[in-house]
Amino acid sequence: MAEAGAHLTSTAVNEQPSIFEVLAQESLMEAVRPALKYTVKVLAESNPSRFGFLWRSFDELYLLLDLLLQNHFLSNSSASFSENFYGLKRVSGGRGLPFHLGLTRKAHWRSILLLCLVPYLRSKLEATLERQWDEEDFSIRLAQTRSQRLYRAALAAYPYVSSAWQAWIFIQQLLFIFGISRTHNPLLWLAGVKLARLNVQDIREMEKRVSSNSIKSTDGSLMQRAFWLISQSVRGAAVSLSTSLSLGVFFLQFLEWWYSSENQSTVKALTSLPAPPPPLHLQQDPDDGTSRTNCPLCLRQRSNATVLSTSGFIFCYRCIYTYVKANHRCPITRYPTELQHLIKIYSPES
Repeated sequence: MAEAGAHLTSTAVNEQPSIFEVLAQESLMEAVRPALKYTVKVLAESNPSRFGFLWRSFDELYLLLDLLLQNHFLSNSSASFSENFYGLKRVSGGRGLPFHLGLTRKAHWRSILLLCLVPYLRSKLEATLERQWDEEDFSIRLAQTRSQRLYRAALAAYPYVSSAWQAWIFIQQLLFIFGISRTHNPLLWLAGVKLARLNVQDIREMEKRVSSNSIKSTDGSLMQRAFWLISQSVRGAAVSLSTSLSLGVFFLQFLEWWYSSENQSTVKALTSLPAPPPPLHLQQDPDDGTSRTNCPLCLRQRSNATVLSTSGFIFCYRCIYTYVKANHRCPITRYPTELQHLIKIYSPES
């Protein structure tokens, strides 16, 4: 599915993708990490002894997963997972160079570094800064050394550095829209690559690579066969992972929306049980000579009137306290009741 891509009918080999395509592939990978993180969090909270290590080591495990996935797609498709999903490829950033499929070794490892390690280090830095800011809010200011003052200065400067980076990205996207820049993101410029659309020739070249690798594996030595089996296992894991991500990304986004704080009121409204209707005999006038001001337990005039919040019936405090403490239910409706459900009624006469 991902290999087929989009815009394969185009005859232009060097056709530049639109801003909507490049932003869509970026938003795809930005949505995968928080959705997976929330899924791991739910698993860890449901069974801490079995899945707790996944939550504690999530950043490192996600880095390993990301390295495996991105290295597979860069080696076979000259693109990251999200770029290949939208039918894009990475080509050399120089002008006048052919737009063939395949990256140089230098561009390959630069892409790996900027795709995987930079987001990992940034998330670690932001987590450290968040903990430090929380400690600064609740700690006593003591005499600080020079290194501590420099560290505090770096904390104070990080929001400005982050804002400057976002402004650079925005300017780069504007230049890309107007055709002045060949890349929409500074990370692509640092990697020395740019994006182009996949074409039919690229698809045929990828299929030829797979067939040539299988032919070499049958004619090689024992070590070559073992290496081929390992590479095929890694490739199969990467393909399975990419397929599952392609199918599950929308479901993960739905889970993220469903359990978000903004949607909790809607979830409660859909899952909460309706309030039971009042008993029918409460709407009828008593015909047994009893008064509505009598206690249903002692059948005498209520003293120190107390209502049960679980059923709405009113009793004497002494009567209902003794009954609920012994039976843990309402004497009339049999609803489960505890002592904290007793509510004192203050009348104007009292």
